[in-house]
Amino acid sequence: MGDGDVNSNLLIARSTGDAQLDEAVGQWLSWDKNPKTKEQIENLVRNGMNKELRDRLCCRLTFGTAGLRSAMGAGFCYINDLTVIQSTQGMYKYLERCFSDFRQRGFVVGYDTRGQVTSSCSSKRLAKLTAAVLLAKGVPVYLFSKYVPTPFVPYAVQQLKATAGVMITASHNRKEDNGYKVYWENGAQITSPHDKEILKCIEECVEPWNGSWNENLVDTSPLTRDPLEEISKSYMEDLKKICYHRELNTKTNLKFIHTSFHGVGHDYVQLAFKAFGFKPPIPVPEQKDPDPDFSTVKCPNPEEGESVLELSLRLAEKESARVVVATDPDADRLAVAELQENGRWKVFTGNELAALFGWWMFRSWKVNHSKEADVKNIYMLATTVSSKILKAIALQEGFHFEETLPGFKWIGSRVKDLLNSGKEVLFAFEESIGMDITFQRPPISCATNLLLSKGYSKSFGILIPQNLIQSLVALMVYYTYGMLPPAMIAASLIRNRCCLQVKRVK
Repeated sequence: MGDGDVNSNLLIARSTGDAQLDEAVGQWLSWDKNPKTKEQIENLVRNGMNKELRDRLCCRLTFGTAGLRSAMGAGFCYINDLTVIQSTQGMYKYLERCFSDFRQRGFVVGYDTRGQVTSSCSSKRLAKLTAAVLLAKGVPVYLFSKYVPTPFVPYAVQQLKATAGVMITASHNRKEDNGYKVYWENGAQITSPHDKEILKCIEECVEPWNGSWNENLVDTSPLTRDPLEEISKSYMEDLKKICYHRELNTKTNLKFIHTSFHGVGHDYVQLAFKAFGFKPPIPVPEQKDPDPDFSTVKCPNPEEGESVLELSLRLAEKESARVVVATDPDADRLAVAELQENGRWKVFTGNELAALFGWWMFRSWKVNHSKEADVKNIYMLATTVSSKILKAIALQEGFHFEETLPGFKWIGSRVKDLLNSGKEVLFAFEESIGMDITFQRPPISCATNLLLSKGYSKSFGILIPQNLIQSLVALMVYYTYGMLPPAMIAASLIRNRCCLQVKRVK
């Protein structure tokens, strides 16, 4: 028996005076095999930090709008090796109950590039432990061999016909956090009752099973499969299906800056631009490569606007590029900024971008379908906290618009229901710069479509010398569908001294 085991046994014998807390401490020290998180609890016990122990050990993680998410560190309400093992054991038990063919269809696991040295915790390690739990039970696991954008996981679940999938990520949240996003067989994040039932199963499986800690299984088990090449290729091929003017894209001289905020987005955005025929965007060198400390930004959230885009904007000015696109660390959100004529940058809101994307996707659908095509089969969606612009477009054009509860898990679930009933969903969004063109909430596809709409307008005679995106939003959407008084649009054009020439587009 090692010294650590002796120390832990001594600590287990030391009472805190709280029977519930004593039991929780004993469980943690018996079950946790990560030396660093185990030591964190040992030190708290040794120093009599009962309140902090109670905060860490006497409550559990629960599913929110983005799955399980918390700070990395020791404790049953934190993200760490043990809680991820427990969560996956609960997932296994629930999926075994729901799917008789679970062991044939398998499970998808992806991860971002987060990590915390003090807890010896990283997204990659947590992904391996997630896989190990399932492999030890004879379940095939599609474990990506490299970090991937979050949308790749739900996409892979559907493409590979898996029962479910998990993405280890905390998206755009602070560097101390990590998370466990669960996707059902339909590619949407889980909603009720699945979340509640999974939590019940987790509570029934809190003690690690034999094999659950064996992360080496991912390298030795014949049930481990790497879907990276297949899914990446298929995803980019599917992107091409919503590229309507590739020939124009290859000829454009527009320049764009891209930042991936120290996350996973760089390689995949480069591939997406190539799929659409664009020249590759110019990356922000200081933010191109993964960095779990997000060292150049206070917060890796593109929603924060100009304050977190400073390096991107300075590079754009140096390169004479007028548009900046930013993907958050797990590449499931998109921010866009455009240089204005007065020398200032305009960072667009999610509602403004959705106005442009919604207009562009419907216009592209009309151009590529005959007059006899049934517009009543077309749907767009938004959450209740978002702009009503898509509703205005729908009323004018005759397609359907629906609202869901806040959170992309509700949009994803409803989109899948519509697709299964033979409907066509062109676009969905939430105001927090979450966009969905191909159902897996991919800002990658939205970024390329943004450039396509901009390049198309320039090439076909919608000649707006400055503030093109802002003017497109106003002129093509708000004016057309009556969301702003024409006088307001005119004032905006006069203020920005934009000259407009519109040629007929056949």
